[in-house]
Amino acid sequence: MQFPLFALSALALLSSSPVLAQDDLPQSVLPPALPWSGASERLIAAEDDPWITPAERANFATTPRYAEVRAWLERLAAASPLVTVETFGRTGEGRDLLMVRAHKGAAGKPAVLVQAGIHSGEIDGKDAGLMLLRDIATKGRDDLLDRVDLVFVPIYNIDGHERMSRWNFPALRGPLEKGFVANARNINLNRDYAKADAPETRATIALLRRLDPILYVDCHVSDGFDMQYDITFTYAGWGRYAYHRATADWLMARFTPQVTAALERAGHVPTIYPSPIDTRAPEKGIRQAPEGPRYSTGYGDFIGVPTVLVENHMLKPYRQRVLGTRVLLEAALKLAAEDRVRIARAKATDRARRPATMLARWKPASKPIGWIDGFKGVAFDTYRSPASGRVEQRWTGRPIAFRMPIIGQEPVETVTLPKAWWVPQEQGEVIDRLRLHGIRFKTIDAPRTLTLDRARLQDAVVQRAQDGRYPLRATITHGEVRETLPAGTIRVPADQPLGLLAAALLEPEAPDSFLAWGFFPEMLSSPPGSEAFVRAPLAEAMLARDAALRQAFEAKLSAEPSFAADPDARLAWITAQAAGQAPFTLTYPILRER
Repeated sequence: MQFPLFALSALALLSSSPVLAQDDLPQSVLPPALPWSGASERLIAAEDDPWITPAERANFATTPRYAEVRAWLERLAAASPLVTVETFGRTGEGRDLLMVRAHKGAAGKPAVLVQAGIHSGEIDGKDAGLMLLRDIATKGRDDLLDRVDLVFVPIYNIDGHERMSRWNFPALRGPLEKGFVANARNINLNRDYAKADAPETRATIALLRRLDPILYVDCHVSDGFDMQYDITFTYAGWGRYAYHRATADWLMARFTPQVTAALERAGHVPTIYPSPIDTRAPEKGIRQAPEGPRYSTGYGDFIGVPTVLVENHMLKPYRQRVLGTRVLLEAALKLAAEDRVRIARAKATDRARRPATMLARWKPASKPIGWIDGFKGVAFDTYRSPASGRVEQRWTGRPIAFRMPIIGQEPVETVTLPKAWWVPQEQGEVIDRLRLHGIRFKTIDAPRTLTLDRARLQDAVVQRAQDGRYPLRATITHGEVRETLPAGTIRVPADQPLGLLAAALLEPEAPDSFLAWGFFPEMLSSPPGSEAFVRAPLAEAMLARDAALRQAFEAKLSAEPSFAADPDARLAWITAQAAGQAPFTLTYPILRER
């Protein structure tokens, strides 16, 4: 598809643009909004309704802060026996994490868990959830609770939510002020499910284990490019690349068409979330890819809970986005109630699976794996920006349609899973996380001697800081060792319902493993040194005795001139290959039982 292009000089741009007052920024520079009206507008409460939500009262120009949300919910709970407000943890800054349970009738019904504001500027789900709770409690929609409970977390990242500013999430068309993306420690909570560093994450994982919901809905707002779609949603790997097939197939076969139809009836334009390959060139396609358990959707896939990521379109007005989310949540509740037995069966099927392998690395497919005919896009022009000095996009608000390629993934590395992993008792941080996730393990009370697989690192590189950690990238090699494991060592079997999650955390090649997230900094410490007059002849003897080592050394010299020119690096690399000379350096402490 060819998009219309034209260029403007910087002078022409500046002369034709109005002078923008500081208070007008950044909303005033957004592209034109597409006109919209829909049946979902009838869901808005009248101005004199005593249960009008704060966002409705503000005509969706603003969103309420935490204290106002809590007060409104507690007032609703006091007025309705269907609603209770609970706390399930505390944030880093000490605020109560709130959950609202909407329930009626007998106990023991399955739960649908909905959360909003994990990225607290993307807060559509909060105000949509308040509307839904109001309608359940006061407007006769308690029929939605006949066969399921609704558990609603209105603000996941509360500390970030309270750092409101109009400069947060500037590409979102409303509300006026939005929360910050990360929590009080600047951790992106939707990258934290696997490593579970944040108290908010740890509380949510505990809540997931407590509820074991039949459906988990995580509400976001997209970034990317302009398009006509307003409400989009997706699943781990678009469903195509999910690890647990039964729940993924239910999402694709049942959730997609049912919720799409409900949104269309309400006047919205839904689709599966189009994640762009290149926002500057939408015609290059949208990606489908596997997901690790750092994300809500990936985590849900690994634990066998059908999980939906809602990604409303950033450039649609807040009012439109909230109403679309309100429709989606009601449709999700209805479908979960209707399919509760089918979903439970799918979850059980997935948790009974014992996969022999797991995909560790992948790359974009060389050719599209599919196409979307008539993708509902928006045209853009281009101009040279005097601020950036390069050609930038300017979305015109003119609807267009084109054929959109879908770019899938090809496997690069697949690991064969062991029978079990052996974790030393001194790795308390790892054992703590295994316990938090509900992964089963046993502690041996007497020493055991076993033949096991030992992983070692080569060419380890610490990555830039990310979400409170320094991730690690390395080449992994494996070798057989005979080890006597002391009492207190724990054995984590792969043969368990969360065996795939255990693999994602403990397999060293896995992209969301504890190793990849930098849990073992002691591995990177240099081995104890010695004088060069000892190390040099020792290294020479090792090279003379080991042809494979000599060949690897010569290849490294040829490939890395800086290494070849560094005498100490050369000696350190050779002597590091000696078995047993450095029990910690570049040695993965977790052993694998084949």
